[in-house]
Amino acid sequence: MDGSFDPARYASRGMGTSGDGLTPKEARTKRRVPLLTQTLRGLRRRKRPAPITPHPGDLPSEQSTSAGKSGALRAGIFGINDGLVSNLSLIMGVAGAGTSRSVILLTGVAGLLAGAFSMSAGEYVSMRTQRETLERLIHLEAHEIALDPEGEREELTAIYVDRGIAPDLADQVAEALMRDPETALRTHAREELGLDPDELGSPWGAAASSFFTFTVGAFVPLVAFLFTQGTTALVIASALSGITLLAVGGAMSVFTGRSPVISALRMLLIGAGAATVTYLVGTLLHVGVTG
Repeated sequence: MDGSFDPARYASRGMGTSGDGLTPKEARTKRRVPLLTQTLRGLRRRKRPAPITPHPGDLPSEQSTSAGKSGALRAGIFGINDGLVSNLSLIMGVAGAGTSRSVILLTGVAGLLAGAFSMSAGEYVSMRTQRETLERLIHLEAHEIALDPEGEREELTAIYVDRGIAPDLADQVAEALMRDPETALRTHAREELGLDPDELGSPWGAAASSFFTFTVGAFVPLVAFLFTQGTTALVIASALSGITLLAVGGAMSVFTGRSPVISALRMLLIGAGAATVTYLVGTLLHVGVTG
């Protein structure tokens, strides 16, 4: 299921089904297709940015589209940020309570492991559910193309007409695309469902990326306490974490196109704010655990 898109795999599932080409389970799912597609489109419309129209401007290099297509990349970026901020906040909170170096180390390692496994498991379940839902929609679309190609051709024609193409030309384009089953399925997935069959996301890739990057991020504030303790360790941990937050924020600007300075400072302020709050809470509690 995590491999490349194979239209034949979807079409072959229709064998051994009822007269309409669908199993009872698939028929129930098909009845839910309008709701599923409406939900997906609704999610895409949330927090929609201001409309962007073609306009002149500097374009220093060819734009890369691969950065925004991978769920693993998204999970990686969030992973290193979450790992760093959450474990830094946890360590600062415990350190502020006046605990010993050994307790801080234990807390940091526990936070690293718990967070890494939790993040990777959550990413896997989320991406797996998303992928299976999208594959189900593509599977049902494959059935419809096989059972009612003329109706699907008319749907495709209507889509292109709605986009401003002349009816005669839209009909010719739709007819040409429908001649090849694989091209027809890919086109309907993109135009009708709004999906890219080749970019459904990899659950294992997202989980592995999230686990690794969360671990890296969570390890940064822990390093200082491996070699020193007390105020010195707190200062070093804060400095390392601040530098890493600045680097991650600046690196994110490569994908977002925003100012690297603003992105870096925003990341630093968020992390510093969270760590400061937990340190103050720990100081107020001041349980004084030793070990």
